Amino acid sequence: MISVKNLSKSFGETDVLKDINLEIGDDEIVAILGPSGTGKSTLLRCMNYLCEPTTGTVSIDDVVVDAAHRKRADVRVLRRKTAMVFQDYHLFKNKTAVQNVMEALVTVWKRPKAEARETAMALLEKVGMADRADFYPSKLSGGQQQRVAIARALAVHPQVLLFDEPTSALDPELVGEVLATIRQLAQERDFAMVIVTHEVEFARQVADRVIFMDGGSVVVDGTPEQIIEHPSDPRLQKFLSYVSRGGAAPSKQPEAEVAQPTFATDDF
Repeated sequence: MISVKNLSKSFGETDVLKDINLEIGDDEIVAILGPSGTGKSTLLRCMNYLCEPTTGTVSIDDVVVDAAHRKRADVRVLRRKTAMVFQDYHLFKNKTAVQNVMEALVTVWKRPKAEARETAMALLEKVGMADRADFYPSKLSGGQQQRVAIARALAVHPQVLLFDEPTSALDPELVGEVLATIRQLAQERDFAMVIVTHEVEFARQVADRVIFMDGGSVVVDGTPEQIIEHPSDPRLQKFLSYVSRGGAAPSKQPEAEVAQPTFATDDF
């Protein structure tokens, strides 16, 4: 189980996250909705310490990292239990699809290349990309690149898979193939999934719980029926109204930019 307790994050004088408390079960699927700039992506990055919280604790099973007394070894173990799929794929441009999936297995987990390739090919098959295994990212569509990124995340056998708006960078006609892949993973229930998304109908279909965030806080946490079909909070109602008209709810404060990580042994 992943647990977030009293987690806050500030960038200078800007409070991006304010006293977040969450508990997510081992195979639970949680979707996070909310206006742009309300801290959703920062929360995801704090959950695996790609972004350091200002205060609070994050734990997965018996691994607990306290922002006030964090230890590098504990952060490394925490990261080994998670994997993240970013908005913009972050594939290595000089490596083929299969090499991208192999990378962490070979450089971090020290698996033999032949074994890593076999695992990578099985995962590419799983996401419908085996026939593009030897293609470089420049020869793949955005949807194809994102499916390779999902395969790369699966390669490290995460206990928690984090999706940061996985379709937001895609052309509309490519969104469906990525959502179908995530939907398949959700049905298999092999790990917990936390999905920051603006696809409200998708969240309703796949999530066990939906969290609505606004102003850096969790406003409402409940079932898809409670949150999406029968919203009671005025801010949530306003957000869903904007989304239903094809817009996005305005943000009161911009969410600070966080540098994107690259694979490095020290990060695992």
